[in-house]
This record gives sequence, C-alpha cells and structure tokens, in this order.
Amino acid sequence: MRRKSVKLNYIYNVVYQVMLLVMPLAVAPYLSRVLKPDGVGTVSYVESIVSYFSLFAAMGIPTYGQREISYVQGDAVKRSAVFWNTKILEFCSSSVAILVYVVFALMQREMVTLYLILTLNLISVFWDVSWFFQGMEEFGKTVACNMVIKLLQIMYIFLFVKSKDDLPLYLMGFGLFTVLGNLSLWAYLPKLIVKVPLRELRPFRNINVVWSLFIPTIAIQIYTVLDKTMIGMITGSSAENGYYEQAIKISRMLLAVVTALGTVMVPRIGNHFSKGEMDEVQRLMYRGYRFVWFLGIPLCLGVIMVADNFVPWFFGAGYEKVIPLLRILSLLILAIGINNVTGIQYFIPTKRQNLFTLTVIIGACTNFTLNMILIHYFQSIGAAIASVAAETVIAAVQLVVVRQELTPGLVLKEGVHYFIAGAVMVLVLLPVGRCLTPSVIHTCMIVSCGVAVYFVVLLIVRDEFFFSNVKSVLRKLHICK
Repeated sequence: MRRKSVKLNYIYNVVYQVMLLVMPLAVAPYLSRVLKPDGVGTVSYVESIVSYFSLFAAMGIPTYGQREISYVQGDAVKRSAVFWNTKILEFCSSSVAILVYVVFALMQREMVTLYLILTLNLISVFWDVSWFFQGMEEFGKTVACNMVIKLLQIMYIFLFVKSKDDLPLYLMGFGLFTVLGNLSLWAYLPKLIVKVPLRELRPFRNINVVWSLFIPTIAIQIYTVLDKTMIGMITGSSAENGYYEQAIKISRMLLAVVTALGTVMVPRIGNHFSKGEMDEVQRLMYRGYRFVWFLGIPLCLGVIMVADNFVPWFFGAGYEKVIPLLRILSLLILAIGINNVTGIQYFIPTKRQNLFTLTVIIGACTNFTLNMILIHYFQSIGAAIASVAAETVIAAVQLVVVRQELTPGLVLKEGVHYFIAGAVMVLVLLPVGRCLTPSVIHTCMIVSCGVAVYFVVLLIVRDEFFFSNVKSVLRKLHICK
C-alpha cells in the first residue's frame, strides 16, 4: 500500500475534529440567545447523561479497532477479518446499550421526550465505522462525508430552532444527521474489505483486550462528562451548566487542533512498533511533544488574553461568567495535549494500555474528589479548576512512568522556544487588550497581533521545527526548493 502523508492526514483530521466542534460553535451565538443559559444548560445536562450509555455502547471498541486495523493495513484479508470481528462486537454492545437506555428514558418523570430523542446518539454508535478509516489512515473520506452532514445540521438549526420550546427539534436534528453521517461511511467499505467466511469470525475472542481499553475510557468519561452531571446535581442550576458548556465548547474546539495529530499518529506508531522500529517511534514521540508546545502555548495564552473581549459579543448578555471559566479551561489545551501524546500516541499503539488505564484512573479520582469539594463552593468555576488539575496530574504521572524511555527533561526542553514566544506575546497583548472594547473587529485585531508577535519571535530564535515546516509548505507551493 502507498504510504499516507502524516501531514495531509493531520490536516484532514484537524478539519474533521474541529468541524465536530465548530458546528455547535458556529451556531453558538444564535443558540445562546435563543435558548438562554438555562436552555443551553438543559441540553448539556441531558447529553451528559446519555453519553454514559454511549460509552457502554462503544465499550472501547473504536480505540481497539483503530489500533488493530493499523497493524494489518496492507493485508485485505486480515483487515477484513479484524473489521467484522470488531464491528459485530460493537453491534452487540450498542444493541444492549440502546435497550437499557430506552427503559431508563421511559422511567424519567421530567424531560422524558428529550431523553427518548437522544436514543439517536446511541444509534449513531451502532453504525459508526470511523475507527476503521482512522486505522487505515484514510482520513479524507471521513472529512468529506461529515462536512456535508455538518453543513446540513447548521441549516436545520437556523430553519427550525426558534425558541427554548424547540429543544426537542434541536436534539432530534443533531441526532438524525449524526446517524446519517455514520451511515454514509459504509459506502466506502466495499473497496477496502473483502468477504470473510462466517466460520472464521471470532468477535468475542479478544474481549479481554477490548475491556482493558474500555476501563480508561470509563475513567476519561468521569472528568470529561461527569463534571456537567455534578454541576447539575450539586448546584441544581441549569444556568451554571450553560456557562460551563459554552466555555468548555470553545476550549475543546481549540484542543482538537492540538490533539488531532494523536489520531493520525496512533496507526503510524502502531505500524512502526509492529516492525520493531523503536528508534523511529521515539523520534515521532518527541516531535509530537514539540508539536503540542508549538500550537498549544499560543492557543492557551491567546484564549486567556482575548476572553474578556470575545465572550460579550459572541455569546451576548448574561454570559459574563464564561470569561473566567474560559480562562481556566484554556489550560486544558496544554495538559490534555501532553497526556494525549504520552497516553494515546504511545501507550495504546505499544500495547501498554494497562499503564494508560492506571494514570487515567488516578486523574479520574482526582477530578471526582475535587469536584465534590469545589463545585459546592465555587459552582461551575470549581468544576473547571478540578478538570485542569486532573489533566495536569495525568500528564505528570505519565511522564514519570515513561521516564526511562522518554526523558521528561527533554520533553520540557522541546517547548523552551514556544514558552519564550508565548511570554513575549502576552506582554504585547496586555496593553493592546486594555485599549480595545468587545467587538468582532477588536477580537480579530488582538488575535492577529498575538499570532504575528508569536511567529516573529520564533523567527528571531530560529526555531528548527517552525522553519522546517514552513519550508515544507513552501516546497509544496513550489516557492522554494
């Protein structure tokens, strides 16, 4: 098979991951005004509940499937067997999850209609095969299908969601289009898989491996979704969940730009690992850390500097609390970025998911404990602090665990130039931000100024990573040799 371009796949995956978050972000100014903080909070809360069932529907299978497909990319027979074994297992797990969820939804006295509509989220898991294309490093196909689906979702929202009473229509449209997006990927499968005799299929043979990957997924869910559930249960305020939802939505959209490389690198590192090419694995890992510093530092610091100018015009009146939340949650960009490289890009493809599980459970316990304390006193801000603390703990523990293979000092050294450039950027933006009032134009001015300063500093310090990537782009454009 022809080797896929990591850079091209990264671009595809950035488009895909950002698109998943940009769609709700693109309509966020509209929905924040139509649904109000309590309406946004209601959606956030019910979706956090159904996500637990989605978790059991997927059961760690996407991570397992992507990894196993990456090992047999070039063998049509083997990858077809892996596909059907994995998908049959997912059919079974998602069917059980759907049945249990419907019973749960019918038992709800309040918002039963919303819960039933969200059954569509589980049906989308039933038909999901994106993990197969990720394992094959065929990211262009997932982007093409989902781009159309997301555009249709945006059109649907503006046409049919007019007030808080239209919450059911909003959730229904979102769910239906997600199902259609997953179904559309099946059209590409006949060219990539072949017929496998039924007698050769063993879907439950590797169930223990799937479960070992499922455990960290459960733990991750605790500090990515449980915070919303706990905000709703402890504060009893839909508005608090609404503030938190808007802030986390922005931070995770930016985070997707940084972590998208992880999805691309898992099959590549898995392929090198299966061939015993550990020197190449290590080289790719250090470049992965440098990439996180390179993009994560300006994104994190940029959000902190622009938040008070951006939030008022973007979300409208009544969302002032999103400003401090966004500043705190921006730190997730760096924390999750680093632990994504170590955990997802290294532990998973090198078959050390048990270590990944251990570190994630430590983080989950940290998050749950801090949530119980901080949400009670600081509401949504307490949940934000708990999330950042948990992700930081995970990043630190993982670096300690791999210190014999990947030196923590070298990991930090990879980011020296970017910390310097980020610090200079902040010093310049401090007076600039004070002179400007909240508006689209002024936010763009702040962002443009920050980007310019950051890259000028990298030019001055002659950062090798920056220069090599600029030259690579220029070569593709035939501007330089």
